[in-house]
Amino acid sequence: MAEDEFLTPLDNYLKVGLHIGTKFRTKYMEPFIFKVRNDGLAVLNIKKIDTRIGVAAKFLAQYKPEEALIVCRRENGWKAVKLFSKVTGIPIFAGRYRPGLLTNPKLRDFRELKILLVTDPWPDKNAVLDAVKIGAPVISLCDTNNESNYLDLVVPCNNKGKKSLGLLFWVLAKEYLKAKGTIKDDSEVSIPLDTFLEE
Repeated sequence: MAEDEFLTPLDNYLKVGLHIGTKFRTKYMEPFIFKVRNDGLAVLNIKKIDTRIGVAAKFLAQYKPEEALIVCRRENGWKAVKLFSKVTGIPIFAGRYRPGLLTNPKLRDFRELKILLVTDPWPDKNAVLDAVKIGAPVISLCDTNNESNYLDLVVPCNNKGKKSLGLLFWVLAKEYLKAKGTIKDDSEVSIPLDTFLEE
């Protein structure tokens, strides 16, 4: 792929290690693995990551912000999802997700939704199972060690690193806003990439 065919310069992906997976590989993630390094770490295919981020953005853009929910149990992703929410208006749930939030209307913080995005299907499994019960499609960021049960769309990536999640959610936000017709180019994103990448 030519440099300008990516959603963000290739160098951005490489700098934050968005393509560096784990030493564990599942059969579900094999189609996204480009190679295995000498140290045993799997390397994801950057072209496939880039393509899937674009697909996920268009998928999310079919819904109103209040019809979607982003769930992130892992603390490394909290800052990124909070900034993503500020930019897009899509609600987030950062921290421990209580089972039943999407299925039990008696709960004080019950939410109705039509689409769910999780940062990791393992720690966020309760949200995934609730979404399945109500028939909402699930988009998930998946590393090489993840399984894809109950997922409608897998976005392969390093879903553990702060900077890789920062870059991913910034690219997802800008592509979502473009798909919505809210912005025309990257410079119009209200929060710059550097803020998403700050420690």
